Amino acid sequence: MLRKLPPQRSARMVETIYGCKWSLTVYQLLKNGVNRPGEMVRNVEGLSTKVLNACLRRNVEFGILERVSFNESPPRVEYTVTDFGVKFIDVLDELEKLQLEIDEDMLISE
Repeated sequence: MLRKLPPQRSARMVETIYGCKWSLTVYQLLKNGVNRPGEMVRNVEGLSTKVLNACLRRNVEFGILERVSFNESPPRVEYTVTDFGVKFIDVLDELEKLQLEIDEDMLISE
């Protein structure tokens, strides 16, 4: 039997996304129909354009989000969740459910 190894890239993705305190908020905004960066910044107190752009760029690099540029004046950019991103966000949702179960178990045992 071969030794079971943890997934390399997906584990790094999860760690990076959870390490960015804004990624989960961005996913929530996209779910609620907010897909333009300026609108995201206006909707979330404490979120700066610089930090948001870095977060969005990282998510695009991982293939979770897609950046759509429109050839308009003034320029317009929107972000959408990719098919892979939907699967990835489902995994994050399952991790959140698992954490809630762990938290409930800890409260019961205290």
